[in-house]
Amino acid sequence: MQFKTTSSPYISSAGDVGSVMRQVLYALVPGTLATIWYFGWGVLIILIMAILFAVSLEAIMLKLRGRPIKPFITDYSAVLTAWLLALALPPLAPWWMVLIGVFFAIVVAKQLYGGLGYNPFNPAMIGYVVLLISFPLEMTNWLPPRMLAEHQLGFMESLGIIFSGTPTGNLTWDALTMATPLDEVKTGLSLDRTISEIRQSPLFGDFGGQGWEWVRNWFALGGFWLIYKKVIDWRIPVSLILGIVIISTPFFILNPDSYGSPAFHIFSGAVIVGAFYIATDPVSASTTPMGRWIYGAGIGILTYIIRSWGGYPDGLAFAVLLMNMAAPMIDYYTKPRVFGQRRQGP
Repeated sequence: MQFKTTSSPYISSAGDVGSVMRQVLYALVPGTLATIWYFGWGVLIILIMAILFAVSLEAIMLKLRGRPIKPFITDYSAVLTAWLLALALPPLAPWWMVLIGVFFAIVVAKQLYGGLGYNPFNPAMIGYVVLLISFPLEMTNWLPPRMLAEHQLGFMESLGIIFSGTPTGNLTWDALTMATPLDEVKTGLSLDRTISEIRQSPLFGDFGGQGWEWVRNWFALGGFWLIYKKVIDWRIPVSLILGIVIISTPFFILNPDSYGSPAFHIFSGAVIVGAFYIATDPVSASTTPMGRWIYGAGIGILTYIIRSWGGYPDGLAFAVLLMNMAAPMIDYYTKPRVFGQRRQGP
């Protein structure tokens, strides 16, 4: 009888960087297709542009740094960064804005820090925040979901607006775009309207906005698949969502006319995408088991605080970057005790 032996290492790996990134990209596909269905061809156009810009800039920076190009291009990290950034941009964002966002994500937030594994901040969120602060007007030009849109833009119409920067024909930005659910609530509250009055708008569905909440369901489905495949740790998405629920529930119970429900905050904005795909970034997130609970809950709580009392309708990107800064300290104070080591003390 013959026996086949294996060589070391005997502990199998969960997969290389490329395989992990591919699985995250696969998980993003259902939500991305839903986004294209509800918000038009512009989503696909911006996604393709962002990926092309990201891969090109990554190759240029690797060449300038004297690093091999193929191993880093084929790990799909640049593609994932571009994909996440593209999903955060309005469907008719001008091409130059996409390029600026990708530049800050890939060149500044990633390559200038040394490349993948050395970046302290989530690159996609750096690119998004730069655009949000620099071009607030362009970042609010969101299309209504298809069931509320008076004019359905075709592929060529969307392409023309993205590259020209202006609507074609007799169309205007006011006719094409409308506020997001978070924008609508924040503006309405500033005008002393109640939540129940604001929700009379046809923009709103069962929990969040029409179309928006279904898109979030598909992204959540992909996130659950990532947890099942053990690509991401379940503690961060669970603690982030729990953080939103725990802080929003008492305010909603005490004053439902001024504060949205926990379900509204979960199914509006970037919470679902942030919980499963952004906050779980293995480079910039906390790495200890207890640290991941603190890290995720911190993002959820900060997101709610910024939404409720800050100047921006959705604060998830800012919350992620703030907790990225805190991650090293969280890991330092939550390091698990080494096996066999005694606790210090009397």
